[in-house]
Amino acid sequence: MGKLTTHVLDTMHGSPAAGMAVALYRLDGATAVPLKTIRLNDDGRADQPLLADAALLPGRYRLVFSVAPYFRGRGVALPEPAFLDEVPLDFGIADASLHYHVPLLASPWSYSTYRGS
Repeated sequence: MGKLTTHVLDTMHGSPAAGMAVALYRLDGATAVPLKTIRLNDDGRADQPLLADAALLPGRYRLVFSVAPYFRGRGVALPEPAFLDEVPLDFGIADASLHYHVPLLASPWSYSTYRGS
């Protein structure tokens, strides 16, 4: 069966984003239904799949990465408001039998993502 996973790399420090908070939502039209909030482990990854097997359904989802709180926690002086605070990433699951890996590469001023493996 399929699964949804994520990880974050801190491109400012060249390390995994250990401890970053990440929230997962299922999008139902204009409504974002909260599913879970996690903290990334020392490798910048979730300890378990965010969704797996029967819990992973086709549809639209949103991951929200708490970028500014993470960098402030690392001692980075950010302006108020921060250029990037929370980074929302909307994506679709078309085939729930597949593995969807959604990584984020982030600094206080930029981010990028892709569908990983």
